[in-house]
Amino acid sequence: MGLPRHAGAETTGGTMVRGSLSARRRRYGYLLAVVGAAALVVVLVPLRGRLDLASEALLFLLLVVTTAILGGLGPALLAGGLGALLLNFFFTKPFHTFRIHEASDIVAVLVFAAVAVMVSWVVDLASRRAEAVREAAELEAGNRLRTALLAAVGHDLRTPLAAAKAAVSGLRSRDVTLTEDDRRELLETADESLDRLAALVENLLDLSRLQAGALPVRTQPVAVDDVIARALDDPGVEPRTVVLDVPEQLPDVVADPGLLERVIVNVVANAQRCAPPPALLTAVAADGRVDLRVVDTGPGIVAADRDRVFVPFQRLGDSGTGGLGLGLALSRGLVEAMAGSLTLDETPGGGLTLVISLPAVPVAAPAEAPRS
Repeated sequence: MGLPRHAGAETTGGTMVRGSLSARRRRYGYLLAVVGAAALVVVLVPLRGRLDLASEALLFLLLVVTTAILGGLGPALLAGGLGALLLNFFFTKPFHTFRIHEASDIVAVLVFAAVAVMVSWVVDLASRRAEAVREAAELEAGNRLRTALLAAVGHDLRTPLAAAKAAVSGLRSRDVTLTEDDRRELLETADESLDRLAALVENLLDLSRLQAGALPVRTQPVAVDDVIARALDDPGVEPRTVVLDVPEQLPDVVADPGLLERVIVNVVANAQRCAPPPALLTAVAADGRVDLRVVDTGPGIVAADRDRVFVPFQRLGDSGTGGLGLGLALSRGLVEAMAGSLTLDETPGGGLTLVISLPAVPVAAPAEAPRS
């Protein structure tokens, strides 16, 4: 696969002719070339009697290489040119002139200038190629993501839409006589399908906003039991198959109540979808944090695949269960946006445990009674 062409990074005959380094990096490169050369003069002039010209040239060459890595070819050539002039002016006899008496010093300065140019070009070329490879990898990752999205959208968004359309078409049909129960069933099918479609689209939009940093997060002290109660009332959760073990004296957490409710809904629904009932929802406070655990006794996930469940559009082969594979990816992003974490653990005896960890609201120390 060929390397992608971006503005500021073009190739001709396999050789980079324009750079992809930012203008800010180039400015820093020019600044380093000037300031670094001046600093070397200040440091090395008092040491002229202890160092030979070769050692001084190597230090200036080190500056050239560093400048090339930071700012590219232009700043590196400036560093090389300044280095050659300063070596001539300050470190070859007669000092403080641009004349050179010793033939060996003339050769040393010329060789330094030539090596500085070649090193600048090679380092700059290697840096640009590394940047091009990185951009190609990002483009390939983006292509894989778009391919996965198209594949998922082609089935998972179309399925509830088709079900809702079929239900509505059945209601409108004049060729079939429908009983009241038939109408109620078709309406329920359409309603459930549209709810599912709305949830999928909402997950897509929220994940997009989260990745763009545009999803508002408003944290505040939140009572965990209140959020759990609202989450279990969500249409996507079967509350009768959830066993609660939440202590009454659980401290509040610092979270966005709406986002936390969304996370609990996603995690509990995932457990109910992937494992036999019941799912266990527990909470415990320790070390200034509150951990919510959603425990199931399903098949679990092997350790090597656990990180994949947090990647969008990855469902580890459970394509028959529906959904775009966004729930856990979105949930982890939402929890991390609230300064928390979402991790996986094994359920003792088999299964999977999802742990939502959030900072607890600090408990104020009791005020001391005034001394009489």
